[in-house]
Amino acid sequence: MAKPTAHFACQSCGAVYTKWTGKCEACGEWNSIAEEAAREEIPKGLSGGKGRRIEFVGLEGSSAPLPRLSTGIAELDRVCGGGLVAGSCLLVGGDPGIGKSTLLLQVAAQLAGQAKVAYISGEEAVDQVRMRAVRLGQAKAPVRLASATSLRDILASLDGPEAPDVVVIDSIQTVYADNIESAPGTVGQVRACAAELIRLAKKRGFILFLVGHVTKEGLIAGPRVLEHMVDTVLYFEGDRGHQFRILRAVKNRFGATDEIGVFEMTDRGLSEVANPSALFLAERRGNVTGSCVFAGMEGTRPMLVEIQALVAPSTLSSPRRAVVGWDSNRLSMVLAVLDARCGLALSGNDVYLNVAGGLRITEPAADLAVAAALVSSASDVPVPADMVVFGEIGLSGEVRAVAQTDSRLKEAAKLGFAQALVPAQARKDGARKDKAPPAAGPLAIRAVGHLQDVLGLFRREK
Repeated sequence: MAKPTAHFACQSCGAVYTKWTGKCEACGEWNSIAEEAAREEIPKGLSGGKGRRIEFVGLEGSSAPLPRLSTGIAELDRVCGGGLVAGSCLLVGGDPGIGKSTLLLQVAAQLAGQAKVAYISGEEAVDQVRMRAVRLGQAKAPVRLASATSLRDILASLDGPEAPDVVVIDSIQTVYADNIESAPGTVGQVRACAAELIRLAKKRGFILFLVGHVTKEGLIAGPRVLEHMVDTVLYFEGDRGHQFRILRAVKNRFGATDEIGVFEMTDRGLSEVANPSALFLAERRGNVTGSCVFAGMEGTRPMLVEIQALVAPSTLSSPRRAVVGWDSNRLSMVLAVLDARCGLALSGNDVYLNVAGGLRITEPAADLAVAAALVSSASDVPVPADMVVFGEIGLSGEVRAVAQTDSRLKEAAKLGFAQALVPAQARKDGARKDKAPPAAGPLAIRAVGHLQDVLGLFRREK
């Protein structure tokens, strides 16, 4: 057996080094490398008897579909794929104060009526959790509450005949294993503690929620292997100064990863938002230059949001580009296309772009709405208040079709919009059409094939 060798690991990204260094070459963090307990070398070969042959089966089987446990919170069930699966592990991450503990305490209280729920807090005392439960109106829920950080104690409490059906660990960075010589929250501790908790969850069949801290870049702190170990990774997004919260799944072994749940933070906790489009547009003012309504899709849910743009003369040698809720590189591309293909020079102006409501948009279908908002602000001509816009822009200035056109148009018609600016070639039911889609109800369709057509629309309106 080879002699165990010491190793050093970065506490931010998990990169391993043979000697200590001041800066991690993988993530660029300073003073984040610490020595961890020595581990034995892997033997070059396996000795002893032969292994047991594994059994192979076909893809098509007679197993019944996995039963799901409803949380009683429809938005969370939507993100999880229709409910919680027994034996699954869910990792919930988000900025400090965004509402992770509030949401999970509400989930625990809802599930306590139909299952045995244990809530273990490593960050707060029992009385602090009780104060939050009183504020949320859930003080009488039969939740088994404890405050503990020792992994050995937690495993001993959960591994027994009276094991709970749902377990919440808040948070995984506070749990430590006493056989590892490193501080709680380090890469080795997080990896070992999560592995043991997940192993027990699979063995006993209970649902495990792990709360994870995030780094300044917004990623879950600790080793990236943590996200591979769990079944579902949920990110809680939003601005703490704003009432809206977005729950997004970035990994889900039991459902889709493009669904989101929308919540509103109130003095009684998080409340579900059944119609996000109406709420995001509630404070919108019509006939304002630089404002455009984008008909987007979040998973299977159509969502209408307001995109605001402001183009102002700049006194700086390098004009500012400020973006909130959208990709700044995508904005630079749209500005370059407007300049090179349409002759609208905005390089000497400050450009500010904002997605109202705190929602972050990632789909390319917002290109046309952003361009319309920019042209509206630059030409001082408002986009019609009853118009929704969506479409992808290519580098040659062409407006490309996007998926799920019908769902976008139906949502717009339901909210009272009268017209839609869409690509000339639109997809319908996955097939490409060579003509504009038909009007959805009272909607009047205005199809554009090139970004020049958008500028022409504003000139005619002017």
